[in-house]
Amino acid sequence: MLKYFFVVLGCHLGFALFESAILSNIMFLPVVPDFLLLCSLYVSFAHGRCMGVISGFSSGVIIDFLSGCPFGLNSLLRTVIGYISGFFPKTFNIKTLLLPVLIAFCGTFSKCFLISFISFFYPNIVNSYTLFSKLFFSELFFNCIFAPVMFKFMSIFDSVYSDMGASAV
Repeated sequence: MLKYFFVVLGCHLGFALFESAILSNIMFLPVVPDFLLLCSLYVSFAHGRCMGVISGFSSGVIIDFLSGCPFGLNSLLRTVIGYISGFFPKTFNIKTLLLPVLIAFCGTFSKCFLISFISFFYPNIVNSYTLFSKLFFSELFFNCIFAPVMFKFMSIFDSVYSDMGASAV
């Protein structure tokens, strides 16, 4: 599990740098797709709550360091999302085309809902976007479009996780 954690952490770092250094500088994109959320959702659905929480927390810490939001906000959001989506490991066939889109839709929607919920209590500190804004629909669209590609990419590393289970027996 430790080896797989470092593989996922490397993916998180790579996608965080890709999002912050390249995609955020493209002027015609209204928002940046949240590849770290998609990566955490895949890990949660493929390997359960424990890996989902670890993946969500590590991706949140990376985003907290790179963004100007209050430290711990993204860690909290992504840990909760990783925990909740980790209730369904190996229940659904996530190798299809439609299910990753549905998972990305639910994950993005829950991220927006949690940010709005937290910003209700801290309105001057946490900036939120509303459910019916152009930014939310743009992020929802991009996350749903890139979800099957991200799930396919992350499935490459499942052999690292399965090798650990075989060696532990």
